[in-house]
Amino acid sequence: MPHPFEVGGDYLASHIDEMVDVTFADIQSQFLVMPRGQNFVEFRSFQDAYEALKQETDAFARFNDETVWSALKRNALTFVVVRTMLGVSPPEWAELAKAEREVDVPQNVARQLDARCRSEVSYFARDLSALSRRRIEGLVSVAVEYVTRGAPPETAGAVHRLNKIDTAEGLTSLRHAASQHVPYAALLYERYLGRPFASHRDAVSELVGDVMESAIEERLAVARITFRKTKRAERVPGFEQAPDFFVPTEIAPAAIIEAKITGDDGTARDKVSRVLNLATMRENRERAGQAAFELIACVDGRGFRVRREDMRKILIATRGKVFTLATLDRLIEHTRLREFLPRPS
Repeated sequence: MPHPFEVGGDYLASHIDEMVDVTFADIQSQFLVMPRGQNFVEFRSFQDAYEALKQETDAFARFNDETVWSALKRNALTFVVVRTMLGVSPPEWAELAKAEREVDVPQNVARQLDARCRSEVSYFARDLSALSRRRIEGLVSVAVEYVTRGAPPETAGAVHRLNKIDTAEGLTSLRHAASQHVPYAALLYERYLGRPFASHRDAVSELVGDVMESAIEERLAVARITFRKTKRAERVPGFEQAPDFFVPTEIAPAAIIEAKITGDDGTARDKVSRVLNLATMRENRERAGQAAFELIACVDGRGFRVRREDMRKILIATRGKVFTLATLDRLIEHTRLREFLPRPS
């Protein structure tokens, strides 16, 4: 069975379901493998930070602002350990500090601080600005209070996020967990609630999408094809949303490439919508007798394999010019990109 990018329009239309199957067969599920990114934390490093916190707090017998600060100065990654004990994301922690301590920590600052602690072990040992110190003190103070206090009594129809094995009863639960008496079933249950690698997956979600873009960029550069890769959220005149690539330029594009890898079907639908909008723009240009561009989609990941109808739409919109990581090596020869290859002398 040929690939959609190898056939003509009539064949594509009469064999659209087979073309969907062929494309689905090439799509790879990327969710089991993730980029490490710059701030991935190995267990050994996390364990070192945990031990620093345990030692400075006398095995959590003296769990207070001062002892936690001592641990932070010793190992900045302790900041992430404390957040993990609390069981919240950086923006959620910032919201607690604002509500309980009237300390304003913007969400982007909270994320940057979390990343900084993962990359620079001595971050808190330096001289911090008055504003930074006030923000961190607010975060530490509210975390100590909530972990010490534990979960409130249960209410009907609700689950409190502190009602977990190490914080349900405040410091009693924490000390019990630290004494290594945590049942394996309880650990697995909380892992089920929190999803393995969830925080890291969220942190590198953009890198996952960049895998396809980087692969396209490399092929175009090696082939010495003129192109422009747009920046994230860039505004391009004449386009409601900027495509990922223009060949050769956005002023007079001969080809436009949309690229995405995603395991989320919602994100995949967003990309399908962008492709359909570009197809409408192309058809309007064709009806007006203007030079039209070829529309190319380079997609992969489980998100694009969830809904057959979406893949049908994207195949029709691109007139079969859909490529995956498995077929990306054929991108240039089966599209108008080949028109921009340098001619040998």
